[in-house]
Amino acid sequence: MKRSIRIAQHNTSISLEPEFWDALKAIATRDNISLNALVAHVDAARSGNLSSALRLYVLKRIKEI
Repeated sequence: MKRSIRIAQHNTSISLEPEFWDALKAIATRDNISLNALVAHVDAARSGNLSSALRLYVLKRIKEI
């Protein structure tokens, strides 16, 4: 599923499976931040593809539970 997200004053299109979008929304809610802010945080720390970085971020957060 492809979505447009605004980060760093520009729109970007991100393609993720619905389950990853659901997990990112749950993480953002738990951390009391917006989905855009969470994606911007991951974007600032990534070294590769944003979609891949988001998937790895979700995996990392799930392992913390």
